[in-house]
Amino acid sequence: MRPEWDDYFLEITQVVAKRSTCLRRQVGAILVKDKHILATGYNGAPQGLAHCEKVGCLREAMNIPSGERHELCRALHAEQNAIIQAAVQGISIKDSTLYCTASPCSLCAKMLINAGVERVVYRGVYPDEMALAFFNEAGVKVEQKS
Repeated sequence: MRPEWDDYFLEITQVVAKRSTCLRRQVGAILVKDKHILATGYNGAPQGLAHCEKVGCLREAMNIPSGERHELCRALHAEQNAIIQAAVQGISIKDSTLYCTASPCSLCAKMLINAGVERVVYRGVYPDEMALAFFNEAGVKVEQKS
């Protein structure tokens, strides 16, 4: 059976997430406009920095719950990497849709809002209720798909 577009793009995010080097959660994201993929991203350390799988996870060592103390994490979120990839390539993501394996955090939500992303579609839930409030206030459409 041929998948609907949202399901198709969400399946692709699962493949993208396999590139993640995070020890706690593998997340994949893609930015899509007019049924074309503009950029992809997965969570992991910035270029040139050792990945968590090599040096360990400070947040894990400190027993910090998911969704807290982002500043202690050496990785970028998948959404951030997708935004950066588009910027490096000179691709506008205004009026695009973000597909992601997990709902964005509030930091990513603010970046997506300012970048002009108009819709967010995700599968799993990330523990950050403020992100959904930001999207709602900014008029960004948000949908969770199973």
